[in-house]
Amino acid sequence: MCGIVGYVGDKNCAPILIDGLRRLEYRGYDSAGLAVHDGQRINVVRAVGKLRNLEEALLATPLTGTTGIGHTRWATHGGVTEANAHPHVAGDIAVIHNGIIENHMPLRARLKKEGAKIVSDTDTEIIAHLVDGHCKKGASLEDAVRMALKEVEGAYAIAVMRKSEPKKIVVAKNASPLVLGLGENETLCGSDIPAVLPYTRRVIIMEDGQMAVLTQSGVQLTTIDGTPIEAVVKTIDWSPAMAEKSGYKHFMLKEINEQPRAIEDTLRGRLDREHADIVAAEIGLSPQLATQIQRVVLLACGTSHHAAMVGRYYIESLARIPTVVELASEFRNRDPVVGPGDLVIAISQSGETLDTLMAAKIAKERGAKLMAIVNVMGSAIARASDAELYTRAGPEIGVASTKCFTAQLAALLMLAVYLGKRRDTLSKERAEQLIEGMARLPQQMRDVLAGTRQLVFNLARRYMDARDVLFLGRGTSYPIALEGALKLKEISYIHAEGYAAGEMKHGPIALIDPSVPIVVLAPRDEHRDKSMSNLQEAKARGGRIIAIATQGDEELHSLSNDVIEIPDTLSELVPFLTVIPLQLLAYHVADLKGTDVDQPRNLAKTVTVE
Repeated sequence: MCGIVGYVGDKNCAPILIDGLRRLEYRGYDSAGLAVHDGQRINVVRAVGKLRNLEEALLATPLTGTTGIGHTRWATHGGVTEANAHPHVAGDIAVIHNGIIENHMPLRARLKKEGAKIVSDTDTEIIAHLVDGHCKKGASLEDAVRMALKEVEGAYAIAVMRKSEPKKIVVAKNASPLVLGLGENETLCGSDIPAVLPYTRRVIIMEDGQMAVLTQSGVQLTTIDGTPIEAVVKTIDWSPAMAEKSGYKHFMLKEINEQPRAIEDTLRGRLDREHADIVAAEIGLSPQLATQIQRVVLLACGTSHHAAMVGRYYIESLARIPTVVELASEFRNRDPVVGPGDLVIAISQSGETLDTLMAAKIAKERGAKLMAIVNVMGSAIARASDAELYTRAGPEIGVASTKCFTAQLAALLMLAVYLGKRRDTLSKERAEQLIEGMARLPQQMRDVLAGTRQLVFNLARRYMDARDVLFLGRGTSYPIALEGALKLKEISYIHAEGYAAGEMKHGPIALIDPSVPIVVLAPRDEHRDKSMSNLQEAKARGGRIIAIATQGDEELHSLSNDVIEIPDTLSELVPFLTVIPLQLLAYHVADLKGTDVDQPRNLAKTVTVE
C-alpha cells in the first residue's frame, strides 16, 4: 500500500517527485524519501512521518537532477524508522517498492552469507542487493532487474535506478498497481493516475509480469522475460483539478460534496428514459447471459462490501435472482462453491484490492462469469473480468470512501434494472419509476447536502465526546447503518457499531444507556413502522436518539432527540440520501476532534497486500 513515483526528463525532478508523492500520500504515510541522480551519483534523502518532514529535510539537503524516484511508505516489514524508509540503496542501485516479497527471509540469509551488508528490516532492500549483485557481474540495469525478479516471490511494483546509467529508470509490476505517464520530453511512473496527471493525460497501465525502461524519449515495454510488448496508451479525461481539494479543508469533505456530480457521471448515457431501460452496451452483459444467470455472488471488502449488501436487495427484488454477498478475504481463504451458472461481481474502488482480486480469480477459474464494478479504468480486477461496469466518480483521495460508495450503489441499481428487464421480473411501470427516480437523484442529493450541512455540524459538536455510538437500520438501511458506523470509527476513532434493528433484543440492547447516542435510520419505506418500534425500545432505556427520517414524519420528531430529514423518494433510492448525513457526521466529529481526516491512523486507501 505504499506509493511510488518516478521521473525522467529535462526538468529538476525533486519538486515533481514531491508533488507526485503528495497526490499518493493516501497510500502510505509512515515515512517518505527521494533518490535523485545528479549526473554523477545518486543522492538520497529520507524522513520518518508525514511528507512534510521529507520536505523539511530537503530544505536542509537539496537534491538536484533530472532523473529520480520517490516513495511514501505504509509499513509492512520492519518498524517505522529512517533505516526502513525507501529508497533503499545497495552499491550503485537505488530501489523503491510497493508490495511484499514473500521469500525475503531465505534471500536475506543467503545474501548475508555472501557478504551483503543489509541495514534495514525491510523486504525491499533485498531487491536492491540482488540487482546490484547482477550488475557487478556485468549485466545491464534492465537485465539485472530481470534476473533479480526471477529470484523473488510475491507482489511488487518497483522502480530502480543505477549510478552508471543516469538517464534511465527500470520499473516492473506483479500484483501491485503501476501506471506510466508519457509527457513531452519526459516520462513518469506512479502507483496511481493522480501522480502523473498534472504532467500528462497519456498513460500506460502496466499488466502483471511486465517491465519497462523509462527514458526521456519514452518507454520500452517488455515482459519480465524480455519479450517486447506493444504499449496500449490510454487518454485520461480527469482534469488535474479533480485531484485537488478545490478550497475544501479536506479531500473527504470535497468528495462528500462531489457525490451528486459523481452520480450524474455514473448515470450519464446509461439511462434510456424513452424505453424505461438501461443502455445494454453500457452494462457489458449480453441479454442472453442475463437470462442464463442462476445465482449472483457479490465479492467486496470494507465500504464496497456495504455497497454489495445494498446491491443484494436490488438484484433479488428487481431481477429475482438468488444473490449472496461475500467478504472477499473470507471467500478466497476457503473452498467456495462457485462455478458455471454464477455471475460473480467483484466490487472495488481501486480495482486493485488484493483480496477481491484473488477471490475473483478463484471464481473465474471455477467457471463463473466475472464482472467488475470498479472506478479505475484498466485496473487489475477490470482486466481479469469478462465484463466491466465502470463507476465514474473520478479520483478519490480521502482514505474513507464516500463518492465511490454511492457511485457503486448507482452501478448496482442500474445492473439490477437491466437484469430485471431482460428476465421479465420488472414491470414497465416500475422500471419507469426507477429510471425517472435515478434521473432526479443528483438534485435530491444536492438538496440533502444543502439542507443538512449546518444541522449535522451542530450534532457533531453535541456528540463528539461520545465513547460509543450505535447505528440501527432495516432493509437497505441496515448496510447504511454499517457504513455510518464504519465512517465514524475509521476517522474519529470513536467506537461505533452498526446493527440490523431487528437484532436489538439479541444483545445490542444491553449496551444502551444515557451516554450512548443511537442513530436510527427510519425513512418512510416498508420497514419504517418496525424501525419505530426499535427506536421506542432504545428511547425507553435512556438512549439519545438521532433519527434519519423522511421529511414530514412528525411522529419521529416527537420520539427523537434530534432528527435529520431527507426528501421523500423511492425505497431503492433512500440509501443514496441517508448515507450523506452519516458521512458528514463522521467528518465533522473527526475534524472537531482534530484527527487526520484524510489519512486516519493505521489505514491506507488501497489494500494491495495481505
